[in-house]
Amino acid sequence: MLMAGVSIGDRVEIGPGLLINHGHVVIDGTTRIGPYCSIAPFVTIGLNTGGPDASYDGPTIGRFVFIGTGAKILGPVTVGDNARIGANAVVLSDVPPNATAVGVPARVVEHEYPLGPARSPSADS
Repeated sequence: MLMAGVSIGDRVEIGPGLLINHGHVVIDGTTRIGPYCSIAPFVTIGLNTGGPDASYDGPTIGRFVFIGTGAKILGPVTVGDNARIGANAVVLSDVPPNATAVGVPARVVEHEYPLGPARSPSADS
């Protein structure tokens, strides 16, 4: 599907309530996105076909995940429920639930307090 600058491949599974802010998003490969996720503009989610770790499997993204502007999530990685991916981060390894990943390559940063769900109060669980 291609609409408003959004390209979603045939093998992508998307849960209900996905919010794509402003378009310019590419999602491809064997990718799963859980319910109530939010994707900012200029995000790429899909295969990691370069280098020695090349894979034709895509990411698995949990529930209530926020993906910041320009982020890339590549290869067979898992992003846990309620995780946040920072702007322009390049995620090449797993991100645990309730964590925030930033940087190139992305690394998980510590929180002083645990994060709650990245969702609106009206979203169904």
